[in-house]
Amino acid sequence: MRFALTQSIGAPVDDVAMAYANEDLYASLTGTSRLSRPEVVDRSEDRGVVTLGLRYRFVGDLSSAVTAVVDPARLSWVEESVHDLEARTVKVRLLPDHYADRLRCSGTYRYRPDGDTTIRMIEGDLRVRALLVAGAVEKAIVSGLEEHLDSEVGAVEAFLGF
Repeated sequence: MRFALTQSIGAPVDDVAMAYANEDLYASLTGTSRLSRPEVVDRSEDRGVVTLGLRYRFVGDLSSAVTAVVDPARLSWVEESVHDLEARTVKVRLLPDHYADRLRCSGTYRYRPDGDTTIRMIEGDLRVRALLVAGAVEKAIVSGLEEHLDSEVGAVEAFLGF
């Protein structure tokens, strides 16, 4: 499932790009009805490129058809993101803690200025392998991702003092 999301964040583009590469931002985030609060598991920086690992857990409700083939307690993953601060881009991939043979997700974030605000464009590809319920699981994950990303906007603006 290909997906694309766009957000407007009320802060300058370089500040926003740097905030997302700062592990302190993630301590200020809260979970949503579907995703846990992110846990920073790794961070390194080399010449303006930051690699960040964040662990998430899916905490939302799933249909009985989905839970028949997937244990909700085992739906956790590390989001590995590589932030190129100069290019204002982020490459992301999800590394499942469980069900690695059933979930593949990668994407990119791009930041562009729009006056005093930042437009964050998210594009990705999500593939779930599960008989009969793959589409439902993909839709639930993308919906949870969208909810989570929307909840980040106010937190990023507050983190940056806007």
